Amino acid sequence: MPSATFPARFEFLDELRKFVAEFARENGFAEKEIYSLQLAADEAASNIIEHAYADVSNAEFDVTCDMRGGALTIVMRDSGKSFDASKVKQPDLKANLGRRQVGGLGVYLMRKLMDEVHYEPNAKTGNVLTMIKRRE
Repeated sequence: MPSATFPARFEFLDELRKFVAEFARENGFAEKEIYSLQLAADEAASNIIEHAYADVSNAEFDVTCDMRGGALTIVMRDSGKSFDASKVKQPDLKANLGRRQVGGLGVYLMRKLMDEVHYEPNAKTGNVLTMIKRRE
């Protein structure tokens, strides 16, 4: 079960995408699926960097990948600010671009790209985001 710790800075997202892609390739995922996994991981990490660690320097988060029964699981753990995932509104994708609310697309994309997305906020032990993608 490979695990890595990444600095909570946008310039390290390339390394995160490579980490996820290598594990997915080793476990027989097609390139299209790998792209979806990378995009979901990128969105999740971007949310951690931008929201959980807003105004925090030298922060980091852990990422673990696991493969069981044809399903790849990505777990991200951070010790930043938590949020209420149930309050993230479904974006209105049909609205005129000028009238769309800013934000909310990251969570929407994660849910669209992955088969399962679970978020457990915990101020004491850290926030845990679990994303699962079944191999096609």
